[in-house]
Amino acid sequence: MAEATPSGSGGRLGPLETATEGSMRIRGGVGGISFQLEELMAGVAELEGMADELAAIEVGVRRVWEELCPYENDPRASGTAALIAVGEGCQAVRAVREELQHLSSQVRASHRDYETAESWAAAGIRTPDDGWGFLPLLFVDLTQTNYPSRDAAEALALPLSLGLLATIAPKEDLVRALAAELAAGRYISAVGPSVRRLVENYFPQLKPRPVTAVEELTRDVDVDTSPAGLLARLRQLDADGHGTIEVVQVENGGRKAFIVIVPGTQPTDPPGGANPLDEAGIAEALGYGSEYLNAAVLSALHQAGAVKGDQVVAVGYSQGGAHAMNLSSDSAFLAEFDLKYVLTAGSPVGGVTPAPGITSLHLEHRQDWVPGSDGTPNPDTRDRVTVTLTDRVATPEGREPGLGPGHNLENYEAAARRVSASENPSLAANTAVLAGVVGAGGAGTATRFAVNREPKAPPSRQEDRLPQGAARWVGR
Repeated sequence: MAEATPSGSGGRLGPLETATEGSMRIRGGVGGISFQLEELMAGVAELEGMADELAAIEVGVRRVWEELCPYENDPRASGTAALIAVGEGCQAVRAVREELQHLSSQVRASHRDYETAESWAAAGIRTPDDGWGFLPLLFVDLTQTNYPSRDAAEALALPLSLGLLATIAPKEDLVRALAAELAAGRYISAVGPSVRRLVENYFPQLKPRPVTAVEELTRDVDVDTSPAGLLARLRQLDADGHGTIEVVQVENGGRKAFIVIVPGTQPTDPPGGANPLDEAGIAEALGYGSEYLNAAVLSALHQAGAVKGDQVVAVGYSQGGAHAMNLSSDSAFLAEFDLKYVLTAGSPVGGVTPAPGITSLHLEHRQDWVPGSDGTPNPDTRDRVTVTLTDRVATPEGREPGLGPGHNLENYEAAARRVSASENPSLAANTAVLAGVVGAGGAGTATRFAVNREPKAPPSRQEDRLPQGAARWVGR
């Protein structure tokens, strides 16, 4: 835990700093600010409990002193000396009690300051201590490489999250749909409900449909269960297949565990076809909690030999990371399997609240706008660690830039190796949870599943009519 010390001027406890290690900025976990504050408040409760006990002792000592008062005029050895000793003892107890109360009040005042700062940050308000030095960095990528930064995405929140829809629907149609929403008096609020409402009202062809998982290939493999090793498997899966997820079974201390791997977005033209991981899958991940994709993952686990109560780790990149994290709040999935750990890279997952006891690690890059596109910072909790990479990256010459140089799985894989080598307490505790579930790696069984959306039902004449003012879909 970062040390909190009284400041020299106001007597308040000093700031609790977010950890920085090289090009990694680390938030959350056992070294995170929220957990540090929890520890401080637990300490306050103990201090106040001791102060209450001392207050009771002080009252008792005072009564003894009062009972000794009639002996004040007795010989000094038997009267006055005893009275003085008890009186001095009472004063000493009072001094300790007052010091404990003063210290606990300092901690409570600091806690209030931190809570205020956090509420301002959540509302998008920067405190004077931030120095506003971050402003030039918000758009550095927009001005130099035509891509906004993660901070810019988070600050702009909804415009950029809806910008993800612009990768699915024609921009002019999206603009008209937003204009119709505003004209109807419906304002854009949280990302999830807004995406869902736009899909339901204006882009029904993007509405999620049931997804099936069909076993394609099972083989024995050598599994590297480190964060970097899991991202390497994900990268290979993304390169080798289309519309494919993988379930890897490993053994750890005689107990089975299963790793679910979900790749990133796989573009199709037009979106909304058979592949649930195409651009339309973004709408399901952000607006629908991955309802159908999660059901397919559950089915795949059963087909791979998992049974009720087995421990599961979920891994995903970009859109796949959003699907993986959505498993952590899916009551149907959690009723069947014991999801212990989620690893995401370049994914917008700040708005997902996992069930208690699920540990997660989120890798982001300052030049990657995608993880900030939901406008919600990942919460700083004991079980949730976010690593934001701050090193400067560029798209290799000859490669397509995609969603920008920061949104690169190979870079995230390299960062994951640094995470495993780090001695930071938050990272060490976080990766220890992963190792506790899947072990140190070795022999395993990998099963690949083709995931497929059900075909679209032919639209009725009534369903084919869009709401007044809505734009009609034009395939790109």
